[in-house]
Amino acid sequence: MELLHIKNLEGAVKLPDVWPVACHTDNIGFGSTFVAVKGMHCDGAIFIPEAIKKGATTIVIEEDVRFSVEDNQLIKDYDVKVLIVQNAREALANLSAQAHGFPADKLKIIGITGTKGKTTTSHLIYHMLQVAGKNVALISSVENKIGDVSFASPLTTPQPDYMHMFLNQCVQNGIAYVVMETAAQAFTMHRVDGIFFDVGLFTNFSHEHLEFYATLDDYFRAKAQLLDHLKSDAMLILNGDDSYCLSIAGKHKQEVIFSLSHLSDIVVAPCISFLYKGCKIWAPMLMGLFNVSNILAAIHVAESMDIALSLISQALESFIGVKGRLQRHRLANGAICYIDYAHTPSSYEQLLSLLRQLTHKLIVIFGCGGGKDRFKRPKMGAIASYYADHIVLTADNPRFEKISEINAQIMAGIDHKYKVHIEDDRARAIEYAYRLSENGAIIALLGKGPDEFQIIEHEKKFFSDAQIINSFSCEGIS
Repeated sequence: MELLHIKNLEGAVKLPDVWPVACHTDNIGFGSTFVAVKGMHCDGAIFIPEAIKKGATTIVIEEDVRFSVEDNQLIKDYDVKVLIVQNAREALANLSAQAHGFPADKLKIIGITGTKGKTTTSHLIYHMLQVAGKNVALISSVENKIGDVSFASPLTTPQPDYMHMFLNQCVQNGIAYVVMETAAQAFTMHRVDGIFFDVGLFTNFSHEHLEFYATLDDYFRAKAQLLDHLKSDAMLILNGDDSYCLSIAGKHKQEVIFSLSHLSDIVVAPCISFLYKGCKIWAPMLMGLFNVSNILAAIHVAESMDIALSLISQALESFIGVKGRLQRHRLANGAICYIDYAHTPSSYEQLLSLLRQLTHKLIVIFGCGGGKDRFKRPKMGAIASYYADHIVLTADNPRFEKISEINAQIMAGIDHKYKVHIEDDRARAIEYAYRLSENGAIIALLGKGPDEFQIIEHEKKFFSDAQIINSFSCEGIS
């Protein structure tokens, strides 16, 4: 299949290290503005001396910040301007946009929110736009891309200083479209202030992030701020199979509601196929009903941008999948391991119910992140216990929590405790699961997906699920 030519940017894009406005001293240079943001664990005001010494000529602080004697002396000695604001996060967004010439206004931006499916759907839309010959960029939790040039992703939705720097690079390199994952926290913490979408997509809603939001309703209200970031002529696309998504239907001038009921002849495994508007859709690298929903959402976004269904179909056939999302590894003993980022009860239900149908022996390896939503831990344990033949509990970024306490909360939801083996060392847990497996068995290695690190207390060490499982692989990723 021959794809349409798009601008080749390979090797031509390099993100600058020093930014005109920044909240981290790594990005401060002579003439920069340093915005002291109070974070969850650290107050940016303590870095004011470092920012001044690195060349910051303006310091932005909130009203309650009190300068130390050293701060005051440095401000005087270096003749630094001080700007006092009510909200440093809002100021960071506004000043960053202004410093870069409001680049978001020069781009067509597709904003994607939802509890699940954001990453796969954003990559699908990015690929569809590329196949249609568009110059497109991507902001996602797996990677950020300008054309075909990939960059590490600091957050699902970056801080606004990075965001506007990145969008400015998009403008400078001839990008016309940006596909952007938009987390709930991005709305709450002003990361997308001043950015308005040409297309908004709400994929679904379910239990997540109760370590940050007091209630599920608070979490939903944060997601629903998608409406506030739509241009007046934007298209809003909603999942009609999700009651939360339907609750905001009718609140925007132009909207489309999609549903799996609009399809026929649906096959979900070992790969996806279905009929849509009389056209056979085939996605050989995706499976599962949840991915049918992701594909349908992406199709509606592409159609809203006048991309022909024939090109959409070509894009789905050539789509290679997303790193760490149902990423398949064939093992030397005939088993298959699927690495996936699933870390919520609803994701476990969808994924494990699918894998259960494909094997006589399902082995699930997982843990839960420390400092995150504790209420979901027993629910995830219960779901894993229902579907798995064997469960291997292990570490998944425990941070400052004890792994034993996290696992005890998971175990509280597990009825069949005889299924469980606990191994705190994640590498050894993977090895143990491999020894349990056999020809035709499936190992579900969950929680970290594409991440290549393990966070224990203050330390962030390299760790790759894929690297470990590939040591038992006969052919690597298939």
